[in-house]
Amino acid sequence: MATFELYRRSTIGMCLTEALDEMVSNGTLSPELAIQVLVQFDKGHLHTYRFCDNVWTFILQDALFKKEDSQETVGRVKIVACDSKLLLQ
Repeated sequence: MATFELYRRSTIGMCLTEALDEMVSNGTLSPELAIQVLVQFDKGHLHTYRFCDNVWTFILQDALFKKEDSQETVGRVKIVACDSKLLLQ
């Protein structure tokens, strides 16, 4: 099994893939960009992640953020995310 398969089959990888599929289906994201996100997921270094009370917390180290004409490396990034469907309840 390739390394990327191991990560993509993890809970976080499957949730990312599901979210990307949903965004492609509703036209929010192009299929090409979704593939780029998965490739970056395969290469990235996730320092810590947690899932508690339906909330994901990710801590990234040396994250590289890219825009069309620029990029910036950030030493430490914390991302907190939840399922938007739960907000409607």
